Amino acid sequence: MHHRSSPRSHALLAFAIATALLGAGLHPQPAQAAAATQTAESKAQQLNRLYAEYWEETLKLNPIQATFQGDARYNDQMPDFYSAEFRAEGVAFTQRWLKRIEAIGPRGLSGQDLLSYEIFVEDARDALESEKFPGWMLPVNQMGSLVTYAAMLGSGTSAQPFKTVKDYENWLARGNRLPVLVDSMIGNMRDGMKAGVVQPRALMVKVVPQIDALVKDQPEDTLFWGPIKAMPADFSEADKARLTAAYRDMIAKQVMPSFRKLRAFIADQYLPATRDSVGMDKLPGGAEWYAFNVRQSTTTDLSPAQIHQIGLDEVARIHGEIRKIMAEVGFKGSLQDFFKFMREDKRFEYPSEEALLKHYRGLEEKINRRIGEQFSLKPRAGFEIRPVEPFRAESAAGGEYQGPSEDGTRPGIFYVNTFNLPSRKTWDAEDLYLHEAIPGHHFQIALQQELQNVPAFRRFGGETAYVEGWGLYAESLGKSLGVYEDPYDYFGYLQNELWRAIRLVTDTGLHSKGWTREQVIKYMLDNSAESETQSTAEAERYIAWPSQALAYKIGELKIQELKRRAQTALGAKFDPRAFHAEVLKDGAVPLDVLEAKIDRWIAAQKKG
Repeated sequence: MHHRSSPRSHALLAFAIATALLGAGLHPQPAQAAAATQTAESKAQQLNRLYAEYWEETLKLNPIQATFQGDARYNDQMPDFYSAEFRAEGVAFTQRWLKRIEAIGPRGLSGQDLLSYEIFVEDARDALESEKFPGWMLPVNQMGSLVTYAAMLGSGTSAQPFKTVKDYENWLARGNRLPVLVDSMIGNMRDGMKAGVVQPRALMVKVVPQIDALVKDQPEDTLFWGPIKAMPADFSEADKARLTAAYRDMIAKQVMPSFRKLRAFIADQYLPATRDSVGMDKLPGGAEWYAFNVRQSTTTDLSPAQIHQIGLDEVARIHGEIRKIMAEVGFKGSLQDFFKFMREDKRFEYPSEEALLKHYRGLEEKINRRIGEQFSLKPRAGFEIRPVEPFRAESAAGGEYQGPSEDGTRPGIFYVNTFNLPSRKTWDAEDLYLHEAIPGHHFQIALQQELQNVPAFRRFGGETAYVEGWGLYAESLGKSLGVYEDPYDYFGYLQNELWRAIRLVTDTGLHSKGWTREQVIKYMLDNSAESETQSTAEAERYIAWPSQALAYKIGELKIQELKRRAQTALGAKFDPRAFHAEVLKDGAVPLDVLEAKIDRWIAAQKKG
């Protein structure tokens, strides 16, 4: 998901002005009202036409994005995303579209039309502001790079389809383009070395073995041979022979040499130039860059210092909740002793990968039985649980969600990580399922894609604070959905919430307060039940993606605050199903837009 910052509250302002006019008895005359409606209507229609045109151009410019959405038109295209020309084209594209949309302006718009306008304009302004910062000089880290994404697409286990001869030819065209992109990446990293904008060494030492794992001498031994092994039986013999030869050629002469070239460059030239520091504020202009990222990730105007304090307060509160569980289970010892017990006691381990997957599939059934008590609005898209593919399991999160394709042929997928099985705890399953699957990301993302009345840029866009805030909020619904019956499982929820609070402390610590990687890992181990493996992976993730991890807790705190506000205002009239439908029905929006929308909903509920 990409991030946006907070649109200013045009909606609130428009709402306030309208209310004031009516309150003063200044009712528009019927003729004026009709003219105003007509203008607003034609304006909204005009904007919606432009948004549709904009989205068509976006997919053409970003064909990989189209593929992930299940739009197959550009599945053979692979622009050089890393080139200066492509970046310049992107900036010109955004400037042109912002100008066209702002020329129409927000006056007279309301409801979804006003939301769309606000989000579009803020998103575009944000994208242009982000151009001040040289993110393009840092194209590779251990969380992902062209190499790992190419392996996902080209192995046939991700969004790139391999059903028809044309599908196979499409990936052939893309795979043959990889050397061009690798050369541009290397060029960008060289520019970064000159400018002092380089990755921390701690991250890049992890990248070399990732590339090594994908490089093989024989094409047949690579992940890219997967589609050939799984070639549909109904292809003609001639097609089978031709495609097999072409794939062998592409892998041996284009893909593997380009991966080897990147690996050699990183190991021999880039690693010696990497930095010992880890904070973004240690880069040229880094403090301003980080503060910008924080505003984007959280869709708020909170500063790194304010977020650091919110984190410390939340850590203290959740520790208090965990102490109640220690008392409930009769645990004698300190908080640290309890964390150690939760981390090390064998009763919390899975005997096998099969047992882990069976546990998660059982949760799906259990939660589905009660979901109707909290949700009236549910997605139509299918859903399934799969293990994370082995080639990326070591660096992947414990669980992650991939949205369904727009046409409904690919379901939403909850990927569960089974790597290092003893580190995957039984007490972590219920909260992880609620967050990544149902009613967390699957409900929110699939519903958003299914929205009929909003432009595509909103259906397929993302506001990390809203998306991840919703995921974390979904974890809080466990007891009302029939899980967290065991105090240890409820501890799993608190531990996860604690983990998100710790992120507020450590991410801002790393990037604005001079904290070291080791200091962050120690803070996590001292204050939570996470393993050293997980703490290390998380610390390195925050180093690679400054501010992204702040979105979860900030978003969740806002949704919880709005729920309490609605409960207080509506009393016995409060219905969780209606509240959840209101939060979800417009897709991901910035947090201030969400707040204005829920306030309007509360006012309407009071009257109704």
